[in-house]
Amino acid sequence: MPERTPEDRLREEYFDLLPEIRRVAENLEAQVRYHILPISRHLHRFEQIVVKSRIKECDSAVDALRRRQEPKIFDPERAQEYTLLDLKDLAGIRVLAFPRSRRTELHEVLLSKFPGWDRDPFHGDPQETLGYKYSGFLDKVSSRVRGEYQIVSMLVGLFWEVEHSAIYKPTPGLRGTTRSFTMQERTLEVLRSLAAFEEEFERVRTAARKRKKKKG
Repeated sequence: MPERTPEDRLREEYFDLLPEIRRVAENLEAQVRYHILPISRHLHRFEQIVVKSRIKECDSAVDALRRRQEPKIFDPERAQEYTLLDLKDLAGIRVLAFPRSRRTELHEVLLSKFPGWDRDPFHGDPQETLGYKYSGFLDKVSSRVRGEYQIVSMLVGLFWEVEHSAIYKPTPGLRGTTRSFTMQERTLEVLRSLAAFEEEFERVRTAARKRKKKKG
């Protein structure tokens, strides 16, 4: 019988961990929804907060771990050293918020509720923070599988969903072209435009509030 490959071992590990991954995702979503209730209950008509949970698929998890190796391949001689527990996002939550000011509020609330979690912000331009990402362990839920929560602008988050499908999981004919320098530039332009839209929206909203206050 041929010796099992690192991929074989990791796939077996994934399905062994799957019930635990699901528990982390379910508990993290429930906790996040509970902690943000004071904000989500008092939204204006035009404001939105959406919480989405997801579990990393088996092949995606194996590929993610492979990309972390040098030179992005598994060494068959070290097959038993690899573990999916090195990944921080097997169970994840994404909180989408509009307008951007709500993203800031959500960040402040959740930061206080998950102390000690590792921070890894999203950046577009070097000086532009697109969102926040934290990972850590949930007490009494799992000491092995980490959870991850993200807080991003709704406009950026929805664009990322489209981008992920097109760039990271493309059809064979699109591979390579979607990772080109030109495509990366177009992606950056979209993110800049979305940020500009939100900035202008906030400016107009603030101006409208001031006018209403004056009249009152």
